[in-house]
Amino acid sequence: MENENSTEVTEFILAGLTQSQNIQLLVFALVLIFYLIILPGNFLIILTIRSDPSLTAPLYFFLGNLAFLDASYSFIVAPRMLVDFLSEKKVISYRACITQLFFLHFLGGGEGLLLVVMAFDRYIAICRPLHYSTVMNPRACYALLLALWLGGFVHSIIQVALILRLPFCGPNRLDNFFCDVPQVIKLACTDTFVVELLMVFNSGLMTLLCFLGLLASYAVILCRVHGSSSEGKSKALSTCTTHIIVIFLMFGPGIFIYTRPFRAFPADKVVSLFHTVIFPLLNPVIYTLRNQEVKSSVKRLFSQHLA
Repeated sequence: MENENSTEVTEFILAGLTQSQNIQLLVFALVLIFYLIILPGNFLIILTIRSDPSLTAPLYFFLGNLAFLDASYSFIVAPRMLVDFLSEKKVISYRACITQLFFLHFLGGGEGLLLVVMAFDRYIAICRPLHYSTVMNPRACYALLLALWLGGFVHSIIQVALILRLPFCGPNRLDNFFCDVPQVIKLACTDTFVVELLMVFNSGLMTLLCFLGLLASYAVILCRVHGSSSEGKSKALSTCTTHIIVIFLMFGPGIFIYTRPFRAFPADKVVSLFHTVIFPLLNPVIYTLRNQEVKSSVKRLFSQHLA
């Protein structure tokens, strides 16, 4: 009985994305292209916003932080995944697995809350324009930023604390290409029904509520914009449309993975690949292509350094 709560498993074997060597090589090439070509877009957005004095509005402050979160998030799974593609035995230690899981949910939770903050920013800017400078002052922006980082930390530490209490005595094969809550919990040597339920409430319910709340808030904003005749109507529509695209791309896979019982589905690995690797790299493309101010600033940045 004294060893009931001890962790006997010291490492996990990752099943990987697929057993087909040809598909692995194809995915490896695609992910590597995404990683080496599109990843710098996040750093380009950060550099552009920090160096251009015309991009000082709270929207761009939060956009720069979103790019930072995306860049950080993309380092959690993709590099190890690329290395594992070239390895016959894909092994990750217990501590490394828990660390990966922690940062995955820490940054992912923070990014979800950041999208909520960005929706609030757009609501105040469009629906309460006279109060915008008062409500979204620099102190409030930094307070909101601190709150979302703390929120992401609390969300993640709850997951880790629940998993650390579980005994793992074998088997140790994770049916995925990285460590995540659903697959790790299923390997525990005990009944995990209560823990799964708590995880669904912590991750799934939070993801779903944020998603529905964001859609509702942007629906209100779009209704307000649609009835407006102001000159900034097209700009507001473009900004809101961009945010809605990102919301669907981020919360859609999260809802699919975390709002249901932890049972394996054929589409799980594909959805996880999109959620952890592809989506963070697409963010800069979406924002750069749909935001005229950012595109103009990027062009000025390049012209200054190439002149």
